Amino acid sequence: MFDVMRRKDRELNLTETEKILAKGTYGVLSMNGANDYAYGTPLSYVYTGNNIYLHCALEGRKITSIRNDNRVSFCVVGEAVPLVDQFSMRYESAIVFGEAYEVDQEEKLKALILFVEKYSTSEHFEKGKAYALSSLHKTAVIRLDIEHVSGKARR
Repeated sequence: MFDVMRRKDRELNLTETEKILAKGTYGVLSMNGANDYAYGTPLSYVYTGNNIYLHCALEGRKITSIRNDNRVSFCVVGEAVPLVDQFSMRYESAIVFGEAYEVDQEEKLKALILFVEKYSTSEHFEKGKAYALSSLHKTAVIRLDIEHVSGKARR
C-alpha cells in the first residue's frame, strides 16, 4: 500500500524517524480537500509514539476535510540547511500516513495538556493547563492514528 523508499541510502530507521517527530516544532497536515484539490496546512502538534495530536477550531476547512475523508499524511522537517556549493540540501524529515479522528472531551483535555507540556515552560504549566480547560468548548482535537511512518535524511 505504501511505496518503498527509492533512496535507501537516505532512509532512516524507526528510532531516528521518531526523534524527528518528537523534537519537531510544526508539521504540515495534508488532506483530500474540496473540489479535488489537495489541502495542506502547517500545524503545531504532539507526537505520542502511536499517535499525533493536532488542534483546530470546531469549524473550518481542516475539520471539514477530515470529516469528508479522514485519510491524511503529516510531514515534519527537522533540519534543512542549504549546501550552496553542492546545489543541494542537508535535511531530515519524517512522513506519517494514517487516519484522523476527532476525540472525546476526556482525550481532548489530555491532548491539550500535552501541548502545554511541549510548547510551554514549567513555570507556565498551571496557567496553560487552566487555559486548556477553559478552551475545551471552542477547540477540536484530532488524533492521527499512525498506519505508516518513514524518515529520510541527507546529513
